[in-house]
Amino acid sequence: MNTTVDTANYGYVTARVRVRRAALFDEDDYRKLVRMGPGEIARFMEETEYETEMNALGSRHDGVDLIEYALNRNLAKHFDDLLTFAGGELYENIARYLRKFDAWNVKTIIRGVYTDAGQQTIADDLIRAGAFSDELLDRLTESTSIEMVVEQLSNTIFGPALEAAYSDYEETDVLVPLENAIDRAFYSELLGDVPENPSEPTKLYVQLLRAEIDFRNIRNALRLARSGADIDPSEYFISGGQLFEESELEQLTTNVGQLTEYLRHSSYGSDLEGALDELEEADSLIEFERALDQALLEYTDALTNRHHLSICPVIAYIRAKEREVDNIRAIARGKEAGLTGEQIEEELVIV
Repeated sequence: MNTTVDTANYGYVTARVRVRRAALFDEDDYRKLVRMGPGEIARFMEETEYETEMNALGSRHDGVDLIEYALNRNLAKHFDDLLTFAGGELYENIARYLRKFDAWNVKTIIRGVYTDAGQQTIADDLIRAGAFSDELLDRLTESTSIEMVVEQLSNTIFGPALEAAYSDYEETDVLVPLENAIDRAFYSELLGDVPENPSEPTKLYVQLLRAEIDFRNIRNALRLARSGADIDPSEYFISGGQLFEESELEQLTTNVGQLTEYLRHSSYGSDLEGALDELEEADSLIEFERALDQALLEYTDALTNRHHLSICPVIAYIRAKEREVDNIRAIARGKEAGLTGEQIEEELVIV
């Protein structure tokens, strides 16, 4: 791999993503959406940059389903654009990171097959922004069993991990072993592709990945701890982070106060002070996970402010765009379910 840093390309791409980041929905937009019903939200979306996707899908879907499928398609379009803008090393690192949507799609297909969601429903839920071809994704959506999905992924980065986890799935009939295997394979591949002598921008990319792994480990361990299931959190530990050993993480997740104090004294501490205050005050797992999302976004933005000509602004934009989509989806689904505005606002992460 060529590790020469093309500062002109970094400058061009980061300028483009800053413009797109500035165009994301802001707090006022979310306040408007929270006051609307599902039909009003759909009409509002037709007057925004989501217009193309809303119109293209409007003949097959309506209501909240239309909103959700339009969000997914728009997300894929924007991330495809990033690859069009980038070249050289930056292109390679963005392309690797966008394989997170291969992981997303595999999980979506497995969940869809597990719940008998139907081929078209599964296909509409996919975000086609990773490395998987449309042909492979179409074949996967045609699968009629989890075993068929695993078999068709045998020659991908997820194959060996899924095959190893399949027996656990058969024994328990829960998807956690398979979903965790997907995450482990994704992050292992990302870190394994980094050259032995990376450039300074690639070192920052690795720093962001390690932070993401750390926060995912915290989330996974807390979910297991709160579930009451007799499962060792270390069995679902994703290696590659910089904060924790398996044994440390298992001990820390039994006490939220101890965990936040540990994070305050970590390399993330100065960047995460506000988010950690919110973590300590969280009354539920949902609030805690929301605060974790906010903390990771703040950490990425802090690196962006220090390293303008790097992949940091690109990753920050990707995460912020994902959060916009998650927020709009939460509002639309919340309205459909009859939640109050206050209940919906508690689920939002504003960046």
